[in-house]
Amino acid sequence: MASPGKKSYPLRIDPALWEQLQRLAANDLRSVNAEIEFLLREALARRGIRVTPIAPPDSDE
Repeated sequence: MASPGKKSYPLRIDPALWEQLQRLAANDLRSVNAEIEFLLREALARRGIRVTPIAPPDSDE
């Protein structure tokens, strides 16, 4: 189940790449999902793209 406020997306990935992501995530004490998100943000930053979080809708209503 996706975390609240997060977009869920099915991902098909090469098993060898998945293994490397698991190792990297374990070394960084992250889940594979968090590691993929970190790597995507890092790659976007290298291209000069800054990702700003979208504010969640008010829950007062």
